[in-house]
Amino acid sequence: MNVLFKTQFSLKIKALGRLLLVCTALGLLGCKSLNNSKLTKHIGQQISSPTTNNYFQGLLVFDPVNRDTLYSLNSQKYFTPASNTKIITLFASLKTLPEKIPALKYVVRNDTLYMEGTGDPTLLHPYFGDSTAVKFAQNYNNIALHLNNFKESRYGPGWAWEDYDLYFSPERSGIPLYGNIVTVSNDGNIVVTPKYLESQVVPINYNVNRELYSNTFYFDPQRKDTLESPFMIDSTLTKTLLEEVLIKKVKIVQNMPNEDKQVLYSVSSDSLYKRMMAVSDNFLAEQLLILSSSTLSDTLNSTTARKYIMDNFLQELEQPPRWVDGSGLSRYNLFTPETMVYVLNKMYQEIPRERLFNFFPVGGNIEALKTQFKGDGSPYIYAKTGSLGNNFCLSGYLITRSGKTLIFSFMNNHFTKTNAEVKEHMQTIFEMIRDNY
Repeated sequence: MNVLFKTQFSLKIKALGRLLLVCTALGLLGCKSLNNSKLTKHIGQQISSPTTNNYFQGLLVFDPVNRDTLYSLNSQKYFTPASNTKIITLFASLKTLPEKIPALKYVVRNDTLYMEGTGDPTLLHPYFGDSTAVKFAQNYNNIALHLNNFKESRYGPGWAWEDYDLYFSPERSGIPLYGNIVTVSNDGNIVVTPKYLESQVVPINYNVNRELYSNTFYFDPQRKDTLESPFMIDSTLTKTLLEEVLIKKVKIVQNMPNEDKQVLYSVSSDSLYKRMMAVSDNFLAEQLLILSSSTLSDTLNSTTARKYIMDNFLQELEQPPRWVDGSGLSRYNLFTPETMVYVLNKMYQEIPRERLFNFFPVGGNIEALKTQFKGDGSPYIYAKTGSLGNNFCLSGYLITRSGKTLIFSFMNNHFTKTNAEVKEHMQTIFEMIRDNY
């Protein structure tokens, strides 16, 4: 009996042990759920602190694997996105542009090259320095240039007019040259690019970089950094700049020949996307939408590209955006955090992770995010900033310590404190999510 009793007691102990293991496992799962609930509560407490109650905030954090919303505040409300708009421009470009950028559309008739622009921003650009179209055109004795396919205003709706002389606000055009900016530097001698505009640079210290209605520029001879200022574009200047680099005459024509057009390609499209996102380049963003329109019709107009994307890829949005430009320079743009997360999730599902994350600025690593959201050993934020006066937004991807990838959009509008204070507040919340999810 003693032996039997001991055997039964031993079996009961083992069964109880197994039960305890199961209960412990269930308890851990319950704790995990409870922790997520607590995390959501803590985020809510942090985001609604007394220091943030006098401006408008919107935050959506989404787990794309579990298809679960971790946190939502005002996520269906409209915000001014600023350069977060470039996320939608990136999406549009990925949907419409090939692996290499279309540089020109052209027809060859006898010994004449008829060509028209596609909006390619890389031709002789200070960063890209691409000369594909120039080298191609130099093979022909006669060059005929068609400029009437560009049906777009030089500036976007709602852009600040007083930015006309600042590097981040170049004009839009069908065949951009030199990034549509004049570059002036001083290494002992004043050097101007394009050289044709050298005679129009006045070497004095003045309160603007350029006259409002003319290509007259001002450069302080004592200045050590490089000046970049947009130049005004017209058909005569475009023709002259091309003639200067081609070293041959260019004739402007009113129409292209009634024949099928060929397409010349230039640089890798991904190189434009990365540059646009890394330094928040407004010019590249605007021209990318124009490039997108070149793949849809012979008319260059960014409205065509925006409408095509909305009608074919974003028709399910519950809060359709007011989307008026490619860069986010316009305060007329209105997007919700939910829309941003929707687009970010579509890209996350459709594009290989390594390629996608390579487009986005990395917290603490490169230009746009070099001083914020650094992490402590490895990056945890891959996201695009958006900044206008009294507005700061950040949307992208967050990697938690547990290895999960979350998609977020955090929008802040109409604050009177500094950007640095808003970013510090955001970082506290991001780190809380990173460390506890």
